[in-house]
Amino acid sequence: MDTITFPTTEQLSKMQTPCYYYDMALLQQTLDAIRQEVEQYEHFDVHYAVKANANPRVLSAISGAGLGADCVSGGEIKAAIEAGFPADKVVFAGVGKADWEIRLGLEHDIYCFNVESVPELEVINQLAAEAGKMARVAFRINPDVGAHTHANITTGLAENKFGISMRDMETVIRLAQQMEHVTFMGLHFHIGSQILEMDDFVALSHRINELQDRLEAVGITVPNINVGGGLGIDYQCPELFPVPNFKAYFATYAHHLKLRKGQHLHFELGRSVVGQCGMLISRVLYMKQGTNKQFAILDAGMTDLIRPALYQAHHAIRNLTSDEPASTYDVVGPICESSDVFEKDVVLPGVRRGDYFALLSAGAYGEIMASRYNCRALPGSYYSE
Repeated sequence: MDTITFPTTEQLSKMQTPCYYYDMALLQQTLDAIRQEVEQYEHFDVHYAVKANANPRVLSAISGAGLGADCVSGGEIKAAIEAGFPADKVVFAGVGKADWEIRLGLEHDIYCFNVESVPELEVINQLAAEAGKMARVAFRINPDVGAHTHANITTGLAENKFGISMRDMETVIRLAQQMEHVTFMGLHFHIGSQILEMDDFVALSHRINELQDRLEAVGITVPNINVGGGLGIDYQCPELFPVPNFKAYFATYAHHLKLRKGQHLHFELGRSVVGQCGMLISRVLYMKQGTNKQFAILDAGMTDLIRPALYQAHHAIRNLTSDEPASTYDVVGPICESSDVFEKDVVLPGVRRGDYFALLSAGAYGEIMASRYNCRALPGSYYSE
């Protein structure tokens, strides 16, 4: 059975908190689950979204499992290559690719650039010409499909900084076909993150079917379809559901998206791969009794895990070292910001100075988004094995 493994008392005693702890066995179980489902379908290719977590050991485990890499910066391309991802499995997305980043992708002959505007396409063609290369490109199309998720992580609407509108799709493809140093490879979509309702992916599939029919009617064939990622994890009950429902996710596309003969379907999974294998470990600095509340003040703050402050995100909190009678606390950090709050009114075993806390489901957008605000050190990382 898939389970989350917490650090032992001995491991905790050796940790410099705040820090991230990675359950490598759970990561492997998650990767095995992905492989088991993908192997059932022909021409399904999975790329790991490096922006979720670029910890070198985590990246090495994912590359070792045979996944490709979805990168959104030159730095991520470098990290992916160094971690062993083959360049011919690297895709490069992002609305603002700098010239040096495009040159880096060309130098490594990456699989594909996911292009988000005509000016970007023109620059890629120019830089490829200068390098004597052919750049493979796919176009990120905004399908105007809303996802049931937080507004800050919804990306597939018609009016958005990302991507190209559906009405401009044919024109942009025709433009690419006329260029000497780009090859049109396919269409790319991404409607958002932390999506738990399969109906959102069904809606995307139907929209892609419509767009493919429209293109085929004017003689345009599409070798590859990339549906991005977006599959969420269970932040409420992570210990009950440590591995996401990949079976339903891949089956949804297999049943609803009408792939053409020989066409490849690409996925860019991030959070669902690493979200549950990582937790933030912190120690209690002080207990503060307010007028109506008790505060557990941790040595970890929004600099180490910004999601609660940025997205009002929930992370399950566990006191790993207390068996005292339960009480209710506001769990907060030391940063000089009122928003540096992990959770209010949390029921926990009685908290004492020095207790170790674990904030679960922090493997995605945790360590990678850490900052040095207040001149704090970046959190370190430890592993189960």
